[in-house]
Amino acid sequence: MWSDIFIAFMIAFLVSYVVTPYTVRLAKKVGALDNPKTSSRKIHKKITPRLGGIAIIAGLIASTTYLFVTMSIEKKINLFDDEKYIYKMVGIFLGTIVLGIFCFFDDTKGIKPYIKLLGQMLATIIIIKSGIKIENIKVLENLKYQQIILNLITFIWIIGITNAINLTDGLDGLAAGVCLIACLSLLIIFIINGSTIFSIILIIALAGAIVGFMPYNMNPARTFLGDTGSNFLGFMIAIISIMGSAKTYTATTIIAPLLVLALPVFDTSFAIIRRIFKEKSLKAVFKADRGHLHHKLIDKGYTQKQAVFILYGISATFGLFATIWIDSGIWKALSFALIAGAIIAIGYKDIFRVKNKTTYEGENK
Repeated sequence: MWSDIFIAFMIAFLVSYVVTPYTVRLAKKVGALDNPKTSSRKIHKKITPRLGGIAIIAGLIASTTYLFVTMSIEKKINLFDDEKYIYKMVGIFLGTIVLGIFCFFDDTKGIKPYIKLLGQMLATIIIIKSGIKIENIKVLENLKYQQIILNLITFIWIIGITNAINLTDGLDGLAAGVCLIACLSLLIIFIINGSTIFSIILIIALAGAIVGFMPYNMNPARTFLGDTGSNFLGFMIAIISIMGSAKTYTATTIIAPLLVLALPVFDTSFAIIRRIFKEKSLKAVFKADRGHLHHKLIDKGYTQKQAVFILYGISATFGLFATIWIDSGIWKALSFALIAGAIIAIGYKDIFRVKNKTTYEGENK
């Protein structure tokens, strides 16, 4: 198994790393360029290509296709067993195509938020129809409309995480790095839980594709994920977290993925509430603002790199909390959180040091 995991990571990494420069050229040809002058919310200073996410998609598809074909030939896996993984993989492929088409048009031409939401909904329906869904939650076992409720929860989970990662994509390397931390946390959880090889291969291939892309995306970024990439990352992490979880969901198996993704989930939830209360209208949910956590850190004087590493640290802490909880129980996880919190409190001024305003402005001229 470990050789297959290594292969999955390396193929995804190499394909993503090699393909990314081609996505930059494609973005310039089709006009998928992010101009900072179009919005005061934008942090970057120069026009930047934004189709880098295509490289991550290519890396994941190349890696998983090779592994699942070779492992089937070696009889390590059976794509046609009771789980019908062949249908699930086809569902992921078709869902990615549908989502990718909508997001590609958003990156190149710009589309209304509700039209992009329609694309997310169609892709999610394909995923559920392919058999990827939350199958059972203990507290819902005896309800009359259990399957309808479970399908609805799955639908909300996938749509929610897809948009949460999309909204996190506001600084160079932020969304990609947070997703990489989430992938590594989920990988450890899957191994501890004895999850299927399918979910393990998928999550490590996604991690490899992200690592291959990140050298081009770290500050100062040469290319962005774009909506194509950020939506795909959220979409896949939501799907894989379902595939890698237990057949019957307990409180722990439900909360663990939420903790791993706590940063984007919290930021998105707060953004929805903030926008509705500010505008006093549900339509305001689709109205972008400058109230995200990364905006707040920048406004306080942190550089992009400082803000990104602070948010990486928060994500990693939540990921560690989740893995410790799964492996050793809630009390050990809580004691870890208390110790980590105490250390951060003691060294707060040094860890979160803000540069002098004059210096900060001079660096960005």
